[in-house]
Amino acid sequence: MAGLDIAFRLEPLGALFALMASVLWGVNSLFSIGYMRGRREANQTRFYVCFALAMFAVMGIAMAANLFTLFIFYEVLTFVTYPLVTHAGDARARKAGRIYLATLVGASLVLFLPGIIGVQIFAGSTSFAQGGLLFGKVDMVAGNILLLLLVFGAAKAALMPLHGWLPAAMVAPAPVSALLHAVAVVKAGVFVILKTSAYIFGPDLISVLPAAG
Repeated sequence: MAGLDIAFRLEPLGALFALMASVLWGVNSLFSIGYMRGRREANQTRFYVCFALAMFAVMGIAMAANLFTLFIFYEVLTFVTYPLVTHAGDARARKAGRIYLATLVGASLVLFLPGIIGVQIFAGSTSFAQGGLLFGKVDMVAGNILLLLLVFGAAKAALMPLHGWLPAAMVAPAPVSALLHAVAVVKAGVFVILKTSAYIFGPDLISVLPAAG
């Protein structure tokens, strides 16, 4: 089925995101080595494995050629960063982890995934397209609903009212806070909104949708 396969294609927006994330991840990785050693943190092997997998997921998001591939790697990013959020292993960390998973996975299943299914129904594909995959294929009502589902489904962007996971996750070690804020997670959410706006809706459709205002 068109657009429901794992496919990759690097376009300018994805290349910019991948480059930015790679540079910031490299700097943060150097900081994390000194931080973790200096504080003699436990479970450092698990920490670095998850840290590296987070970057793998980000590259998958950046290079996704369709919404299906993007969704897969978007969820991978959630699950590989969960052990980083709960790294301390105490009650506060576990509570933060529950909020983190409940918000991000919940938004993906309740909002983002139905949005992807809606795109597939209306366009017959989920592949990113120049000018917008949905342009000329949806009416105003459907366009607004799909836009809201996809934008708020990208809860990693920490848009209100789905922002509560971010301050809760700050119980994590400092390198993880940097990963969440500046390197991978929030940036991935913003990137998803930008990419769906540009390649699923397109500038002409976005400009006439009240929900985009």
